[in-house]
Amino acid sequence: MFTGIVQGIGNVTGVTLHERHRSLTIVLPNVEGLNIGASVAIDGVCLTVVAINGSEVHFDVIEETIRRTTLGGLEQGSVVNVERSLKFGDEIGGHLLSGHIMEMGEVIEVKSSSETMDVRLRVSPHVRQYIVEKGYVAINGVSLTIGACDEDSFWLHLIPETLQLTTCDAFTVGKMTNIEIDNTTQVIVETVKRQLGK
Repeated sequence: MFTGIVQGIGNVTGVTLHERHRSLTIVLPNVEGLNIGASVAIDGVCLTVVAINGSEVHFDVIEETIRRTTLGGLEQGSVVNVERSLKFGDEIGGHLLSGHIMEMGEVIEVKSSSETMDVRLRVSPHVRQYIVEKGYVAINGVSLTIGACDEDSFWLHLIPETLQLTTCDAFTVGKMTNIEIDNTTQVIVETVKRQLGK
């Protein structure tokens, strides 16, 4: 489990293509206590540590993950949001996340000031049904509050702290992002749909 509170930015130092998967090598900001088999969220995607070499950590990414997330576009020199898995007793500053991406959303508008950024994302009707103003959503692993919504898109309003500590400052029109919907919202929407169907 994760919380969407990014702990640092990782640097991709290697991408190796295999027949049915690819391997990523990423320098993590903190590897203290990290073990092989541990879960780490990379841009919001839950990955398993397969090897550790100093601060360089190795992950394998299967075809399904490559197809459904932005990890397929990573290359040497890319930067990613990193969050280690939640430990019992840790403070939950964002909202509970599984690291299972629902789909990719597209940045369709960006408004920047000297310190803040407003970003509009387009999503499919399937995901849009779970998007509620003032609700929660994870974008590239960052827990964010949803702003105004319309038929196929919604706004995010990013504060200076978020822009400084994550890769969100690199949002540009056309950029694809990983989206994980708050699980509680999903359960409520699906329950209401089933009840209305009866």
